[in-house]
Amino acid sequence: MRRSQVASTFSDHCPWAPGSLRKTYETSLANAQTASNPTGEAAGARYTLVLSGNRAGFQTVKSNSDGSLQFYYEFNDRGRGPKIDETVVLGKNGLPVQIDASGNDYDKAPVEEHFSLKDGVAKWKNRAEEGSKTISGDAYYVSVSGAPGEQGLLAHALLVAGGHLALLPAGEASIEKLGDLKIEANGQSRTVTQYAISGLDFTPDPLWLDQDGTFFASVSGWFSIIREGWEPALDAMLKAQNDIADARAAALAAKLGRNPGHPVAFVHANLFDSPTATSFNNSTVVISGNKILAAGDDGKVTVPKNAEVIDATNQTLLPGLWDMHVHLSPNDGLLHIAAGVTSVRDMANDIDQLAAMQRHFDEGSQIGPRVLKAGFLDGRGPFQGPTKVFADSEQEAKDDIDRYAKLGYVQIKIYSSIKPELVPRIASMAHGHGLRVSGHVPAFMTAEQFVKDGADEIQHMNFIFLNFMFDKVQDTRGPARFTEVAARGAEVDPDSPQVQDLIRLFKDRKTCLDPTLNVFEGLFTDRPGKVSAEYAAVADRMPAQIRRGFFYGGLEVPDGMDQRYQDSFRQMLKMTRVLYDAGIPIEAGTDSLAGFGLHRELELDEQAGIPAARVLQLATLGAARIMNRDQELGSIASGKLADLILVEGDPSLHVSDIRKVRLVIKNGVLFKSADLYRAIGVKP
Repeated sequence: MRRSQVASTFSDHCPWAPGSLRKTYETSLANAQTASNPTGEAAGARYTLVLSGNRAGFQTVKSNSDGSLQFYYEFNDRGRGPKIDETVVLGKNGLPVQIDASGNDYDKAPVEEHFSLKDGVAKWKNRAEEGSKTISGDAYYVSVSGAPGEQGLLAHALLVAGGHLALLPAGEASIEKLGDLKIEANGQSRTVTQYAISGLDFTPDPLWLDQDGTFFASVSGWFSIIREGWEPALDAMLKAQNDIADARAAALAAKLGRNPGHPVAFVHANLFDSPTATSFNNSTVVISGNKILAAGDDGKVTVPKNAEVIDATNQTLLPGLWDMHVHLSPNDGLLHIAAGVTSVRDMANDIDQLAAMQRHFDEGSQIGPRVLKAGFLDGRGPFQGPTKVFADSEQEAKDDIDRYAKLGYVQIKIYSSIKPELVPRIASMAHGHGLRVSGHVPAFMTAEQFVKDGADEIQHMNFIFLNFMFDKVQDTRGPARFTEVAARGAEVDPDSPQVQDLIRLFKDRKTCLDPTLNVFEGLFTDRPGKVSAEYAAVADRMPAQIRRGFFYGGLEVPDGMDQRYQDSFRQMLKMTRVLYDAGIPIEAGTDSLAGFGLHRELELDEQAGIPAARVLQLATLGAARIMNRDQELGSIASGKLADLILVEGDPSLHVSDIRKVRLVIKNGVLFKSADLYRAIGVKP
C-alpha cells in the first residue's frame, strides 16, 4: 500500500483539515513570546532523553536576545553519543534561514554543519554534503547532525504551509494530525496532540505537540525525548502511537499478503538444494497451506488439479533466508520479508516490544519474519548497554535467565560490562535451560577465555582480532573496540600460530561466529561524501532523506591512517575465509538495516572467498541447524514449512543476484517484493 493510500485509510478517524490546522498554528504563534520563535520557549525548556527506558541525556532550548533559537543536547550510549550546540534562525512561515551546529556526533567525530537561505539561494555544508540550490518557493532544510527538537520546528513549518513542504537538499514532507491524548505525571495533567511527519523515513514519524503548539515529545520503544517532568507519561504516549501504527501495519498486511487457499506449484524452477549447496534446473515445488507438499524434477512431481501454477523459468527457488543478528524495530518486518528474510534471531530488544512484534508476525496481522529471541544481559556502569536487564551478581543472572527461559527465549547474549567471573556461571545456568550462550566478549576478557568459560558463539569479528591485542586493549566497553581494531587489525595474521591455536579451540568447542562484516565495512571503509559500499547498489532506490545517510561516512580516520583502516577490513575478510576453511560455522548476521544489510553480508562472505553456493547454504540450512530448527526450516523438502523465495537469476553462481527477490512465501503466505518496497517508498 502506498503512503497516499495509508493517509486515506486513516482519514475517517483523523480528518485532514489544512485550514483549521493553520489557524491552530497561527494561534500558537500569537501566544508565543516572539513571532520569530514559534516554539514559544523564550524562558527556556529542558527535555529528557530516554534510551531503552533509562535516562541517558538531555536537550535544552532557549531564545537568544537576537530572536534566534539555541539548542543543546547530549546523551551517553556505552561511551558513545553526541554533544551538539546549535543555533537556528527562523524566517517567514517558520522556515530556517540559518543553522549553525557544532560539537561531536554519536561516534565522537567532530560536527560542523551550516545552512543559509538568502535571496532565494540555499547553501549547506555538513560532514557528508556541500551544495547550493536556487529555490522559488518554500523549502525546509533538514539537518544531518541537528538537535532532536528540530522535528518540532519542521512540524510547525508544515502546519503553516498547509501540510506539505519541499525538503532540502531533496524530497518532500507532509504532516498528519493523529489525535489528542490526556496525560498525567507528577500530579499534573495536560492534553498533547500526536502528529506524524512523512518523508523522513520509510514510514511516518510520530511526534507530540503541546497545547500551545510547541514541541513536547518524540517517543519510541528505543529512544525518546520528552519535556522534563513528564517522563511517566511515556508509556501512555507510546501505546497511543502503537495503536495507530499497528492499525496501519494490519492494513498493509491485509493488502499485500495473499493466502491462496489452494495449492501453489512452482514449475521450471532452478531449485537450490541447501543440504548439498547445488542447484537443479527444471524443478517443481508444490506448497499447500503452510507446508511443502513435494519437490522434485518437472514431470515427476504431481501438481494438484486445483493448484495455482507459477512459471519460474530463469528464476531460482530457495529456502527463506535467515538473518542471525537483528534488533527488530516496527518497520523492520516488512523490510525483511521484501528482501527474502523469513527468519531472524533478535539479539537484544525491549522484552515487551519484541513480544508484541513477534505476536503480530506469527498471527499474520503484520508483515514480518519468524523470530527467535536472545535475552540480553549486561552489568551496570557508565558503559552499560541500553537495557533494563542487569546482572551484577549470580542471583541477578539466575533470575534474568529463568525469566528469559520462561518467556521462550532460545539464547542468552552476554554484553561488554558483565563481570568476567560471572561468565562461567551464566553459561552453566543458561545451558541448564537448554539456551545457547553468546555475545560480546566482556571487557578485561579474551575471546579464548570467553569460549573456555562456556560461550557457544561470538558476535562480531572485531572480538576475534581483539583476542590478539589484549596486551594493548583490555577495556572494550567503549569505542576502542572499533578504533583499535581499525588501527591494528591489519597486523593480525590469520595464518599465524596464535590464530591457529584459537581456531583449534573453536573447533574443539564447536564455537560459531557471527562476524557482521557489513558493520565493519561501514566503520572502516566508508568516507564522508561518498556513498557507503554497503548501500551503493540500492542507494538510488531509497527515499531522499534515507539516501542522505548513506554518504555520512564511518569512523573518523586519523591523518595517515586511511589505508590502514581499509587494510584492517580486508584482513577481516581473510580471517573469515580462514575460519570457514577450518570448519568454523559462519553465521549470516547483520546488525544493520533490515533486509538490505543481509544482502551485503552475503556479498562480503563471497568476497572473503566462500563460494556463492556455500554462502547461500550458511544463510539457510546452516542457520537453521545452529538454531535447531532444521527439521522444519532451512531447506525445500516435503513436510517442511513453506518459507521460500523466488529470485531472478542464480545467486548460487553470483550471490549478488540475491538482491533480485521477486516473490516471498512465509508460512504459506505470498508477498510480491516490489509491492512491499513501494509501500514504504523504496523503488523496486
